[in-house]
Amino acid sequence: MATFLAYLMVIVFMFLVIRKKLTPFSALVLVPLVFASLGAIFDIFPTNIGEMAVEGIKDVSTTGIMLFFAILYFAIMLNAGLFDPVTSAMIRFAKGDPVKILLGTAIVAAAVSLNGDGTTTTLITCTAFIPIYKKLNLKMMNLGVLVILMNTIMNLLPWGGPTARAIAVLDLNEQAVLQGLVPGMVVSVIYMLFVAYYLGVKERKRIGIQTLTNKDIKELITITDPEELALRRPKKIWINAIMTIALVIMLVFGTFPSVFLFLAGTTLALVINYDSLKDQKQRIQDNAGDAVQVVILVLGAGIFMGLFTGTGMADSLAVSLTSIIPESWGRFWGLIVALLSAPGTFFLSNDAFYFGVLPVLAEAGIKYGFTARQLGIASLLGQAFHLLSPLVAFIYLLLNLTGLDMGEWQKESGKWALGIFVIFILVAGATGAIPLIK
Repeated sequence: MATFLAYLMVIVFMFLVIRKKLTPFSALVLVPLVFASLGAIFDIFPTNIGEMAVEGIKDVSTTGIMLFFAILYFAIMLNAGLFDPVTSAMIRFAKGDPVKILLGTAIVAAAVSLNGDGTTTTLITCTAFIPIYKKLNLKMMNLGVLVILMNTIMNLLPWGGPTARAIAVLDLNEQAVLQGLVPGMVVSVIYMLFVAYYLGVKERKRIGIQTLTNKDIKELITITDPEELALRRPKKIWINAIMTIALVIMLVFGTFPSVFLFLAGTTLALVINYDSLKDQKQRIQDNAGDAVQVVILVLGAGIFMGLFTGTGMADSLAVSLTSIIPESWGRFWGLIVALLSAPGTFFLSNDAFYFGVLPVLAEAGIKYGFTARQLGIASLLGQAFHLLSPLVAFIYLLLNLTGLDMGEWQKESGKWALGIFVIFILVAGATGAIPLIK
């Protein structure tokens, strides 16, 4: 009966999220609460529902706080204009050479994607480069491909959506996950720079190298919105850059806990860039919305996992799944999870896959001798294709700004995304982040 309720709970949760009957946060809290209560009424599960839920929240609380301050930090850096010189330098460097323009597009998209938000990346990169693409008659498809795939790679940072969910669900250490993902991310960024170069060479052959005057370049890089301009702090650019680079280095090497790094970094970013208390308060108020949306999902995941695990449903599902799959396949479970994550995160939302499917895959994998960290990393490798899914909201903004057809864009992007997926798997296997065979 416990196994039946466990499967039914996962199915109901996924149905409600996919069909948009409930928000992911509401489904994460209400669905396990209803099933745990039913099990308690019929003496199938323990009755200490509140204690199990609180224990789950405790497990994810540090992750939630870290994500809140990570999102705030990068939002403040964007407000202050940290990435403006990168965009400006790329446009000046590129001038009228398609190769340089496409390389610049890729570099800017990767830099802006550090904040983990696809909408922000799309707006900033498209605002900077669409005018130059139109002026030089470059293919807008290349812009759409480079923006989405660079964001795909950088979205694996711990404060990005999918990694935050995997960390919360499996109660992982974010620095350990980051160390497992970084090598594949670095190789994938290099791969995408080669893709940008290749596409740029094709464009150079098609239209040649054109000339942009200083006036043309100035028009492309000048900020005209007075409110946006008022937030910029060009005189603080170097201290912001040094602080951000130092923070990322300490994060990768685990010098301090990430929650402390981002909390301290956010505080310093506010104090350094905005003198008045009113401005500091306004920066928090304007940027907190995106952060809160992520944090409440993490807390909801804590309740979900607290009840899912505490009631014994997770163990029941794992035993059931391992009895279905041949034991000989158990040695390849890390690779199986990685392969399943590609269609899983394309056809399902991140919420449905990481909160509904991953716990089941992880419980089964642990029985075969894999660690939660290994399985969490494996589940993230399919993200190479996730942002091509029609379930991702911000891609419609990208398609609208660039005027691209979704089918053609998916086809062209998917061709290069396959390379990212292969790199993710091979590098993870080579570094030992995921044993491909036990």
